[in-house]
Amino acid sequence: MDEYEGTDDIVHEPSAAFAESTNVAAFMREYGIDNYEELIARTTSEVPGEPESGVDWFWDEITAYLDIDFYTQYETVRDDSDGPQFTDWYPGGEINVAHNVVDRHAAVDSPDRNRVALIWEGEPGDVREVTFHELARQTNRVANYLESVGIETGDTVGLYMPMVPEVVSILYGCLAVGAIAVPIFSGFGTEAVSTRLADAEPSVLFTGDGFYRRGSEVRLKATADEAIEEAGHVEHAVVYDRLGATPDGNAADPVPWTPDRDVTWGEAIASQPTDYETKRLPSDQESMLLYSSGTTGEPKGIVHTHAGVLTQCAKEIHFGFDQKPADRFFWVSDIGWMMGPWTLIGNHAFAGTVVMYEGAPDHPEPDRFWELIDRHGITQFGISPTAIRALRKHGSRQTASDEPSDSAGVGDDEWVEGHDLSSLRILGSTGEPWDPESWRWFYDAVGGGDCPIINISGGTEICGCFLMPMPNQPLKPCTLGGPGLGMDIDIVDESGESVKESGERGYLVARDSCPSMTKSLWSGDERYLEEYWSTWPDLWDHGDFAQKDADGFWFLHGRADDALNVAGRKVGPAEIEGVLIDHDAVNQAAAVGVPDDTTGTAVVAYVVLEPDVDPSDDLREELRALVGDEHGKPFRPRELLFVDAFPKTQSGKIIRRAIESVYNDEDPGDLSSMENPEALESLRDPA
Repeated sequence: MDEYEGTDDIVHEPSAAFAESTNVAAFMREYGIDNYEELIARTTSEVPGEPESGVDWFWDEITAYLDIDFYTQYETVRDDSDGPQFTDWYPGGEINVAHNVVDRHAAVDSPDRNRVALIWEGEPGDVREVTFHELARQTNRVANYLESVGIETGDTVGLYMPMVPEVVSILYGCLAVGAIAVPIFSGFGTEAVSTRLADAEPSVLFTGDGFYRRGSEVRLKATADEAIEEAGHVEHAVVYDRLGATPDGNAADPVPWTPDRDVTWGEAIASQPTDYETKRLPSDQESMLLYSSGTTGEPKGIVHTHAGVLTQCAKEIHFGFDQKPADRFFWVSDIGWMMGPWTLIGNHAFAGTVVMYEGAPDHPEPDRFWELIDRHGITQFGISPTAIRALRKHGSRQTASDEPSDSAGVGDDEWVEGHDLSSLRILGSTGEPWDPESWRWFYDAVGGGDCPIINISGGTEICGCFLMPMPNQPLKPCTLGGPGLGMDIDIVDESGESVKESGERGYLVARDSCPSMTKSLWSGDERYLEEYWSTWPDLWDHGDFAQKDADGFWFLHGRADDALNVAGRKVGPAEIEGVLIDHDAVNQAAAVGVPDDTTGTAVVAYVVLEPDVDPSDDLREELRALVGDEHGKPFRPRELLFVDAFPKTQSGKIIRRAIESVYNDEDPGDLSSMENPEALESLRDPA
């Protein structure tokens, strides 16, 4: 690998005892699979002498292996007579996610009835634990309420909710009645919420008065009201009381209220019966409508099914994150981001315990996550690379010799060192490419140089991962390991020919479908086919640059649609950014392409410096020269600008097109996924 310094050497080598104890090792022993390469081949490829492809074999075998409970067994694993674009998985089967993640664990004769399903911590420090029995009762109340207001199978229900425990019962209650859950990120403003409501057309919306963020109250209800006014459709709004606000007009701080439409959580849910018979649904019945913002245009409504989302999430939590009965799983997320439902469904399929947190990662101090891990004995911790880069500047755990780790990058500091993180077994990340320095800090400072980083990449479109390391594998910094189990993934050139084994950088594609692949887009098949299947015949174009090195490790180099075509040579912005982030003064970087009379496109780089570093012309020229030395003179940034923050999505991805549009004084298009609109002002006034 020559794309980033620091990714050539194997850093993590699991002990033999740990590797043998993993769930994936047990699966390999069960089926006589000797090594990782054979595992991937057996689950993803045509196998000589076998009557079915590895994809068919794996997705058929895994339902029984993971105890996925179908009410009625499917007739065949799939029908792909209409091509991979419209594969029908598990036809003839009847299933329900809610039965698998709640009902069976809460049954009177279940040993998991009184297990803790959820540990929730609010930003002010309040903690609640919810057992599977309690979760089932609440889920059934939600289901009964939905039926009482006329919700039937296939109807949409919106969730614009704070991250409180009740959001889990709302999601599962929707699934129990056969409704399509439409989670919406709690940080969205009016336009983003109204766009999704207008597209999904739910008649019921669950929302709240607000939540806590960095010690302040963030109000939701007024935004929900404005969005409903713009979008229409919503006839019933159920309002959860998180902040203690009241709809009473005589109160000092009333919640805005529409009497004929709005109802409190207590009035709607508390009086409902706690018994409900979960519906038996066809395997391909829609379960969730998750929205993903495209590079341009309106957000895409991703359609997931009951059988598909359940099998994918369960598979990934069991194998990639090695879920064990005593584990406590925490992924920094929101119900409106794919990782929220993924975390809940994947862990609760095995009666696992999920940890949820309401607020900011640095409130009241930068060690909030380290406190959470220590206090709750968290075993799996997932977070975005951007969040780690932000937390890294606050310091690291020291090595056994009391000397700072060379890879920590910022020296010793009590923020991490002051907490016991020994409960951690596995770290996780997703959302964007890593830089080696931050990856090493996460590995050494947080994971103690012992926990594998399961760096995953897939997307809302599959509610899962195309690429995922296995916890029994060695790891290089920043790697994504290889294809996920059952995922027929390749790297191709512009003509669609595989370059995976040549070591060339190319485009990440799927050569086959998987059960959780969106069955289409909510807006129709035309946009679905155009977005994902139009570049090459029968290949899913995921839009990422990828590369497999000589040792078999896969890496991503950013979005192909962000590629910088400078003087006829394409390079991913992540490659430019990686060079800049390697500099000790730089905390974050973003590179965009702008029109240039000489080279067609020129690079403009934006940089967020470490907090103790001041911008200067000397540093600017040093950083520009560094990029030129690493990638060649054409890629030396025409301008390098210092800013305070970047616009990002709720999943931590930098929105480069927003940066580019500000530079060019153009309309950035859809910015509904932006978590921090105020960052645009920083871009307009750079140093």
